[in-house]
Amino acid sequence: MSLAERHELRPGMPPPYPSPQAGEGKEGNPPALAAERKDGAREGAATAAPGGAALSARTRILIEAPIAATLIRLAAPNVLVMVAQASVGLIETYFVGRLGTDALAGVSLVFPAVMLMQMMSAGAMGGGISSSIARALGAGRRADADALVLHAMVIAVAFGLIFTVALLGGGRWLYGVMGGSGAALDAALTYSNVVFCGAVLLWIYNSLANVIRGTGNMAVPAIVTCAGVAVLIPLSPCLILGWGPFPALGIAGGAFAVVAFYFVGSVALAGYLWSGRSVVRVRFKGAAFRWPLFYDILKVGVVAALITVQTNLTIAIATGLVGRFGPAAIAGYGTGSRLEYLLIPLVFGLGGPLVAVVGTNIGAGRRERAVRAAWIGAAIAAGLCELIGLSAALFPLAWLTLFDTDPVMLDAGTRYLHVVGPVYGVFGLGMGLYFASQGAGRLKWPWIANMGRLVVAAGGGWLALRFGGDLSDVFLALAVALGAFGIVNAAAIAGGAWFTDKPRP
Repeated sequence: MSLAERHELRPGMPPPYPSPQAGEGKEGNPPALAAERKDGAREGAATAAPGGAALSARTRILIEAPIAATLIRLAAPNVLVMVAQASVGLIETYFVGRLGTDALAGVSLVFPAVMLMQMMSAGAMGGGISSSIARALGAGRRADADALVLHAMVIAVAFGLIFTVALLGGGRWLYGVMGGSGAALDAALTYSNVVFCGAVLLWIYNSLANVIRGTGNMAVPAIVTCAGVAVLIPLSPCLILGWGPFPALGIAGGAFAVVAFYFVGSVALAGYLWSGRSVVRVRFKGAAFRWPLFYDILKVGVVAALITVQTNLTIAIATGLVGRFGPAAIAGYGTGSRLEYLLIPLVFGLGGPLVAVVGTNIGAGRRERAVRAAWIGAAIAAGLCELIGLSAALFPLAWLTLFDTDPVMLDAGTRYLHVVGPVYGVFGLGMGLYFASQGAGRLKWPWIANMGRLVVAAGGGWLALRFGGDLSDVFLALAVALGAFGIVNAAAIAGGAWFTDKPRP
């Protein structure tokens, strides 16, 4: 393994070339690869750095531009993507509902599995891809950054096939355990089989998007996504209900529309990378797969995927604890916690740029700037989440009555928002630092923090019920768990965990 590769596997180690300290106004950079000097026509012509390295203009922005302004500017397209994707789900649900209750129940049964795949491919493994690309570019290792594209595609295909095999083979069992039966189960299987036959396309789409985001380019994935959504929104009802030349495929029509979106989007993103306009590009000539590059993605992506599973398990356990108080309490908790779910894509909008900025600066050896970017990004996330949480705590009925007016449901939802809403800011802080840790390639402490959240929520809620506590006591345990997640992440990074953890040999 080369010295540069060994350094990249240890993001906390000093770069293998002379580098001034961050803040001195100059960047230390590795010697340029001869092949890279021909790539000045790429996105933002490459600029020679001290020592002769070729860093693109886009990469230099991540290293040199004001942090807060850069994060906000890059976050805007990402937030737009989150809004567009959320609108697709809502519109599809509306038209599936026209087919009847069984069809709507079927889609609802499949939704958690689709969301798990989406979160893993876009936020977890996708974060690992963005992080590895950003750190390679920051270190001036353009050849490795190019090679990482093919490595990312291999990982995407492998995980996509795993989801396909698992859900085609075990879908009936899974949806049955979740309560599906009769016509609802049949509808779930119809929708699921189509979607998960195209699972590889979803993984490829999100992986390519995160390759591009890792270069600091949030606009291209946003443009492709929004253009696709503009076509998907009318296409979905046409295929579900039938219109003009389109056949009425029922619930399968919605699934076919989703698969078509990811196919066309993958082609568009791949075309952009092949065009030579991106900072990185796909190279087949002389390509050779190397375990260090696979590891560089997987060391972040696999841990992030485990964190995603932990998060969903925490919510499932919390739902079970609340269920002791009846279905109306579940409805109240579920409605209130929807707001918590909305915070995750909101913070992800900021998290994508944060991964790129932190990763690029870690790769360039600018530790202080990387840590400063982490705190600035986390502070913005915390402020936004706290504003939402306090508003919900002060005016809970403004949110809850959008979904139902049952008094017991409103009481449960109000209790949840009163107790948990004020802690949303700390949760946002933790989520921001989680994305920053993806950029740094160090996820041990976010994993520990999320495990702590799971233990506190499950253990605290169980103890509350064991000793005669009421619903508010269960929600108090959930609030403490969210707070623990944010505090542990903050304490770890403040203590220098990114640079003091013993690297893997």
